[in-house]
Amino acid sequence: MPTPLKVLLGDYPHTRPLKEGTVSVEGVECRYPESSPLPPAFARMVRDLAYDICELPMATYLQARDAGIPVTLLPVVLVGSTHHRSLTRLPEGPEIGPRDLVGHRVGVRAYGQTTGLWVRGWLREEYGVESSDVTWVTTEDVHVAQYVNPPYVERSKTERVADLLHSHDVSAAVLGPKAIGGQGAGLVPLVADAERAGQAWIERHGTIPANHLLVVRDEVLRDTPDAVLAVYQALKQAIADTAGERDDSPAGRAVAAGWSPGLTACVEIAGRYALQQGLVRDAVDVAAIERKTAFLDA
Repeated sequence: MPTPLKVLLGDYPHTRPLKEGTVSVEGVECRYPESSPLPPAFARMVRDLAYDICELPMATYLQARDAGIPVTLLPVVLVGSTHHRSLTRLPEGPEIGPRDLVGHRVGVRAYGQTTGLWVRGWLREEYGVESSDVTWVTTEDVHVAQYVNPPYVERSKTERVADLLHSHDVSAAVLGPKAIGGQGAGLVPLVADAERAGQAWIERHGTIPANHLLVVRDEVLRDTPDAVLAVYQALKQAIADTAGERDDSPAGRAVAAGWSPGLTACVEIAGRYALQQGLVRDAVDVAAIERKTAFLDA
């Protein structure tokens, strides 16, 4: 009998072959529930373990791991890119730069949003702006219920981050890739040459920031490792088969399956940023994370 698994994946060219059945998952009966938008599903995973295998943002995974939630990272990057253009302002407003944010208010969907993790990381690294130098105004709660925001985070009743800017409640706003082209239309980045700055980050660190990865419930990994391996192998094949549908941009190059020096570096940097920003309490042991799923590419 095939092993039934509930697998939550966003809708991308590299996940559609599994959902449409053109790439089979041997020995597994996969059910692919939909969630539009995706973020509520991320909260259901880390609060209720609602899925067997689930797409999950990097910061949510790190916070879940820190809180002892029984999920294991699988080495699959589903979404990634640079984020220097994610820090935005009104085009008609003051031409402030990243260093000018000290003492100011910045909008972000949630303090635990992964885009915010990467933005705050390069703000500290490149401009010396600490997370605590800014008041972060959020429109949503973090996914991991156990987490308590630091005192420099404020919850707004406004529902959209861009509206915080338009109402002049904040000086800048952090917007994820989808929001940049949606509610963030017309906004401009604080970094003058954001694309070049993002590329310089990649060259400096030897990796591309990952936004969404994949996790599995520990119980599923322990009891049905062959089924987890089959899902992983099918997704790895789908990523390879759809390579021609991705361009040579950071977002196109970020999608990948398998542990590599780049992915190891990415998780290490994200873990360090998360610790600096108070998103996690303990340092992240990436070697221990890798050991749990080393069998996937053995």
